[in-house]
Amino acid sequence: MNTEQALCTLKRNQEVLFALEHAASILGIDGETVAPPGSAATRARTMGELTRMTYDLVTDKEASAALEYLYDHRDELGPVDARNVSELYRDLCDTRKIPKEEAAAYSMLLSESSAVWHEAKTKSDFALFAPWLEKVFDATKRRMELLEPDRAPYDTALDRFERGLTMEKCDALFAVLKDRTAPLIAKLAQAEQPDESAVVSLFTVEEQRKISDFAMDFLRLDRRYCVLGETEHPFMAPIDKHDVRIHTHYYAENFLYSMYSVLQEGGHALYELHIADELQGTALASGCSNALHESQSRFFENYIGRSRPFTDRLYDFLEETFPGRIGAVSKESFCRMVNKAEPSLIRTEADELTYSMHVMIRYDLERRLFDGTLAVRDLPREWNRLYGEFLGIEVPDDRRGVLQDSHWSNANIGYFPSYALGSAYGAQYLAEMKKEFDPSEAVAAGDLTPVENWLEQKIWRHGRMVDPAELFRSVCGDFDPNVYADYLENKFTDLYGL
Repeated sequence: MNTEQALCTLKRNQEVLFALEHAASILGIDGETVAPPGSAATRARTMGELTRMTYDLVTDKEASAALEYLYDHRDELGPVDARNVSELYRDLCDTRKIPKEEAAAYSMLLSESSAVWHEAKTKSDFALFAPWLEKVFDATKRRMELLEPDRAPYDTALDRFERGLTMEKCDALFAVLKDRTAPLIAKLAQAEQPDESAVVSLFTVEEQRKISDFAMDFLRLDRRYCVLGETEHPFMAPIDKHDVRIHTHYYAENFLYSMYSVLQEGGHALYELHIADELQGTALASGCSNALHESQSRFFENYIGRSRPFTDRLYDFLEETFPGRIGAVSKESFCRMVNKAEPSLIRTEADELTYSMHVMIRYDLERRLFDGTLAVRDLPREWNRLYGEFLGIEVPDDRRGVLQDSHWSNANIGYFPSYALGSAYGAQYLAEMKKEFDPSEAVAAGDLTPVENWLEQKIWRHGRMVDPAELFRSVCGDFDPNVYADYLENKFTDLYGL
């Protein structure tokens, strides 16, 4: 075997692997959106078979030999091939640590547990979901132990989503955020709050779909390759840069929820749509990590979408499209409504200031479930207690409490810290951008070209060419959570006139 032959074998293997992953992605999206509830068992069996086929393809004798040859000779390869080989070799080593039938059973479990979660949330019945959640946590912990037997399983889980992230690093981040934001949250609890109730319920679901189109167009999302659908829990699903799916949820009583979900998921979509063409067809054609991905979604949702220039443009759009509907409030009042900061039940509806508290609660629960100091059956009680301790609010039911997120049903355990880390990254992006141009001027002009070009060159186009910490450092220097805390203090002190 020589390098050319090995690369040819690897390329063909990746083409077939992509086809299987494509099929699994479409099936998964279908299950989360339009598939009938009774289809879960059949879909789970299909997912199991696709997992077996993928496993066989990854561990195929000829393909594995080619990959191992290339890994040993990666210093002879160009940068894209060398990095692709390194990432695939890492995946091969991990795959070999999990028995094939166990991998298939895990895939089937997640497909079925997702369907049960949907039903349990609708019924606000944690007891219905609890047996499945216990299976998911047990199976996920076992997988982490197989992957890295000499490491704390939750550290391994964190690393799966954000390479290099550990409980120690999370603790340091959350300590800064809690110390810096908790006093401000307490101050705002005594401040006069804007009353948005008369505004957020002004628009029907059908009208909200027009507002979503405004958000999509503002982000310059190419509708040839990016579509908007509906689901229970908003998400973005990338197939490749030519097929990216955004999904939102509409509430008749709050039009801001769906619109800001579109901005958030649109940030994810922009990342996937702008990965370099030369990386397509490789293991590098996706976002660098979950925190880097969440940094894009949170940047467009908050740093762009909740800025005064954007709320002014949104106000003008609403006044022009639905004449006389929103004119009872001023632009200044509307901006304050959009940025209202107070403790709330739902993470995806939380303001910038209190958002990380929601993440800290989930992080605390996950690590305790992994180390055995918390049982699944006790989750609702602990969830409710922590919401009282961290945010001072009472949780009325499971639907708005422990069942609100879909993540655990899909085994996205260790994912939540990426939201807080990604939110913090955005403050440093903003500071770096301002050294070259004023992002607020681009937002005010309704043309995000300078912002998106900057992010494309600095982050998006690179895909997984480098590890996340290295990519962030190349853009912003060392990570400093105090930059984010400063941003929050300055923003909300000004908004509330403290």
